[in-house]
Amino acid sequence: MTESSLLAAGALSSIGTPTLWAVTIAGVLALLVLDFLVTRRPHEVSIKEALGWSAFYVALPLAFGAWIWARYGSQQGVEYLTGYLVEKSLSVDNLFVFMLLLAAFAVPAVLAQRVLLYGIAGALVLRAVFIALGAAALQTLDFAFLLFAIILIATAVKLLRDALSGHEQEVDINKMRSVKLLRRFMPVVDEYQGTKMTVRLNGRRALTPLALVVVAVLATDVVFAVDSVPAVYGITEDPYLVFATNAFALLGLRALYFVLHAALSRLVHLSYGLAIILAFIGVKLGLHWAHGIWSGVPEIPTLASLGVIIGVLVVVTLTSLRATRHASPGDKEVVADRH
Repeated sequence: MTESSLLAAGALSSIGTPTLWAVTIAGVLALLVLDFLVTRRPHEVSIKEALGWSAFYVALPLAFGAWIWARYGSQQGVEYLTGYLVEKSLSVDNLFVFMLLLAAFAVPAVLAQRVLLYGIAGALVLRAVFIALGAAALQTLDFAFLLFAIILIATAVKLLRDALSGHEQEVDINKMRSVKLLRRFMPVVDEYQGTKMTVRLNGRRALTPLALVVVAVLATDVVFAVDSVPAVYGITEDPYLVFATNAFALLGLRALYFVLHAALSRLVHLSYGLAIILAFIGVKLGLHWAHGIWSGVPEIPTLASLGVIIGVLVVVTLTSLRATRHASPGDKEVVADRH
């Protein structure tokens, strides 16, 4: 987060003092460094290791939410917890795409968590940029909430259309723009070279497949940031809480991937649930914008939003598990087209 970003964020009503921003950003960076240290030696992740890290990355944001509640009151506490739940739900959708990219690029199991970590680090940077832009938009544009509402409703419509199409998502590496652009400027070797991004090939610097998949993952981060940040701004207008919910939701993705990998293909109705949630938040933002112009227009309370989001997630999880109850581990994974 740059200094200008902090200034933009601080101009809105926020619990984020300079000290709290500094401590939070330092904590996020420390956790990222810790994750890079953990993955410095490529290895396959055991379920025990993944569960341990997942428990840590669930307990930490919940403990932080309890502190927010105790320190700043129930309103900020509910906004934080609701925003975190929305971001965590959307982050599971990220995992679908990450899973497809790792499979398409045939990433060795020992390198999977390093690729995920690059994706998470890139997502954090992009979310910080989008959060700052969102804060600036809320300060200067009267119709910012309406714009965010339109983005979320359009995303929800696309999600629903893709889910109803019933087509499997396929990743064709040779058609990806990021891959074609890289290959235009540098040669690419066929084999992975550990954690190296580049190697020497006939006296020239060449990219490894690891570099290609990392760039592809970072490209998807941009798309996810476009709907993720407006979604949480629909829950809270506090840029600090927006950043904190995004950061905590993303930091646990590396471990969560390995915990949910086998179950991801069973969440066949998740796209429907996310479409409903994004559309609901879009309507909430639209009503909030209209309320600022016509005071008689009702608004949706954050606590009610929390109830709707939890209810939707519970329903789609149960219906997904019921729909795939006869699926075996060997069945082909089907993932609804996300973007």
